Amino acid sequence: MKKKISILAGLVLLVGTILAGCSGGGGQTTAPVQPGESKQETPGASSGAEQLFRANLTSEPSTADPGLAKDATSGAVVRATFDGLTRLDANSKPMNSVASDVKLSDDNLVYTFTLRESKWSNGDPVTAHDFEYAWKRVLDAQLGAEYAYQLYYIKNAEKVHKGEVSADELGVKALDDHTLEVTLENPTPFFLQLTAFYTYFPVNKKVVEADPKWAMEAATHVSNGPFKMTTWEHKSKIILEKNEHYWDKDVVKLDKIEFAMIEDDNTALSMFENGELDWAGQPLGGLPVDAVPALKESGKLVIHPKATMYWYKMNTTKGPLANVKIRKALSLAVNRQEIVDNITQVGQVPTMGMLPQAMIIKKEGYFKDNDVETAKQLLAEGLQELNLKQLPTITLSYNTTDRHKKIAEAIQDQWKKSLGIDVKLMNKEFKVHLDDMHQLNYEIARIGWNADFNDPINYLEMFRDQNTGNNDTGWENERYKELLKQSALENDPEKRNQILAEAEAIFMEDMPLIPLFTDVDIWVQNDKVKGVQVDGLGFIDLKWAEITQ
Repeated sequence: MKKKISILAGLVLLVGTILAGCSGGGGQTTAPVQPGESKQETPGASSGAEQLFRANLTSEPSTADPGLAKDATSGAVVRATFDGLTRLDANSKPMNSVASDVKLSDDNLVYTFTLRESKWSNGDPVTAHDFEYAWKRVLDAQLGAEYAYQLYYIKNAEKVHKGEVSADELGVKALDDHTLEVTLENPTPFFLQLTAFYTYFPVNKKVVEADPKWAMEAATHVSNGPFKMTTWEHKSKIILEKNEHYWDKDVVKLDKIEFAMIEDDNTALSMFENGELDWAGQPLGGLPVDAVPALKESGKLVIHPKATMYWYKMNTTKGPLANVKIRKALSLAVNRQEIVDNITQVGQVPTMGMLPQAMIIKKEGYFKDNDVETAKQLLAEGLQELNLKQLPTITLSYNTTDRHKKIAEAIQDQWKKSLGIDVKLMNKEFKVHLDDMHQLNYEIARIGWNADFNDPINYLEMFRDQNTGNNDTGWENERYKELLKQSALENDPEKRNQILAEAEAIFMEDMPLIPLFTDVDIWVQNDKVKGVQVDGLGFIDLKWAEITQ
């Protein structure tokens, strides 16, 4: 027996917690402004009949393939061009999208999705078989999808990914063109949030099999979302146009989206002020740190809390950073409060654990911020264990933005003054930065992590296996893995939280990354831009955006 479920009901999200959590931490903040809400007149609104939205991506997307997307830049393009069974609203709650109806079995294990009539941008029909094919494709180890583990909630998905069973045994079956049956390993209350995430989006089998590089050029890119890609001038610009075949095209107001790819935040802000961009800043790009106070004072700056962590990951597989005491010394010696007060300046919260404020389990954290004395002791003990008199120069890598550079410079200075450590800074283009991290070709590297769904497991599961696509630290712990498996079987929320707390404690004891702060999104927008949806998870959705006259 199956029961019809309301997608918008029954999922408790912590949006209120997100708003409260990001208002402190010593940095001044203004009241958050909802996306599209007007502040004051800004020059540069697109004029005329054409609805054109112009923004900057900061860097080249690594891909426009939903099965391979792994970063916020690629995700923004994929979210605009594809559509899933569900789609998130402004409060991060899932609503029907390609699926017109969802039924759930009494044991909460089997979802039956009824698909509405919809088409690909080339006119082909979108079917349940496209979803089945796409999910099996992500789980094919040869594809190398770093987000494959996000499908592990589906029955046998992990075994399929590891080659232990055939793809035919995956708990996904297209019963006909318009009916998709999904069987889960365990009841998963947030599953309908997952189906709104791009790893769960469909792809057109005929297109994918005809050209393995289909998603890297506009001429071969085929999608099923509100917009279609018509131009991709690599490292220059991407143009998306309204998809006339989109099932919900009548609510799409924008005719065209132009994404520039300007790495320099100062240049992007100048373009906005000169009327060449309608949006500058996050979640699409960045703003120059030095400009933030004046923008905030003028009332132009939008500050939007989100469930996002700013980390420095560490390569635990080689060199001095293989020593846990060295890793701990570096983390404890960071003065996070100084960074959020003097650099980020818009309400980021120093965080001494791996989870953002909206999901935090141990509110007091696992160590004191700026605990230099303990850091010195740990460094001395670590050096003794390694038979070293001093730590060799460490390389800290970051991708190109003004903010990342200033934070890296501040921490470089802190480590030099407090621990006497020399740090070499290395700036990399974003795609190269991500690839090097995945190949463990780094020592310490900056990364931000936006929540894919609002549950602590979203962060914890990333480090379950050494070779999990987004781990990138080389760290693994058998007890940690066992606890995460236990949490999936525990239906009592309080007991589950205790299990996750024990897992986080193990992680923080080994310290494979340096947590810095729970982040916020900041941007400036043309006042004639309305309806851009930025939710509490940091996702941006342009489906409902428009340019008012």
